Amino acid sequence: MAAPEGAPALVLAVPGEPSAAARGLAEELVSIARSELPGLEAAVGFLDGDDTEYVSLAGVLRRAAALRVERYELARAAGREVAEPEGPAAVVVPLLVGPDAALTDRIRQAVSDSGAPAELTDVLGPHPLLAEALHVRLSEAGLARADRARLFTVTTAADGIVLATTGGAEAVQAAGITGMLLAARLAVPVMAAALDQEGSVAAVAAQLRDAGSAQLAVAPYLVGPELAPGLLDEATKAAGCPAAEPLGAYPAIGRLALSGYMALLGISPQQQQGAPAH
Repeated sequence: MAAPEGAPALVLAVPGEPSAAARGLAEELVSIARSELPGLEAAVGFLDGDDTEYVSLAGVLRRAAALRVERYELARAAGREVAEPEGPAAVVVPLLVGPDAALTDRIRQAVSDSGAPAELTDVLGPHPLLAEALHVRLSEAGLARADRARLFTVTTAADGIVLATTGGAEAVQAAGITGMLLAARLAVPVMAAALDQEGSVAAVAAQLRDAGSAQLAVAPYLVGPELAPGLLDEATKAAGCPAAEPLGAYPAIGRLALSGYMALLGISPQQQQGAPAH
């Protein structure tokens, strides 16, 4: 399966402070999407980009629109009969696993400010593949068994998980859906908390301890760039428990970004997409 000729570009909208690490992560996710759909044009745009080292989302969208017009004019100049460009020049996929009204409003405004014809997809979650990604990150940190079917012991495995996210009450509610899927995978209680609400993670940890969990862990329900520096460390210190790494460039993130792009354009995959653990 390949991208249709003339298909819009997939533009990954990266929130948070631009950095080399955030760019590397986003480019890896874009590479995953390209590998799943050969011929896909994809780019990374930063919500707080400076249009020099880190290109802004609006700047990337303007470039995508200009490139489409340029290709059309070159084709006409070469004597080819081609249809005039119509529809979106780009599809913007927010690099967010859950709802965050403040960030999505800013992404929507950046799309509008660009003046480019572009469409915006939903956020990536909730989704069963995100529960898988959380499980993998916990197991990598030694905080969960990699596979419940295997008969070996992880002495540091948590018996209660705080699923920590950002984006307010709506994000916590949405995280709870993925949390139920994670709880089913791990066979331990999972409760969602707000990293950007002071005391929320510690309060949820206290609830889990009151319910009988003795060894807790924090699972960041975040990709990474949207997380303010120091926020996770402060929350885990207050809660008195270790944390796994954010989801980062886990393959499912790139595949979910592509899935949102394809769903918006009505492109049907030939087979169900999965995400191998790594």
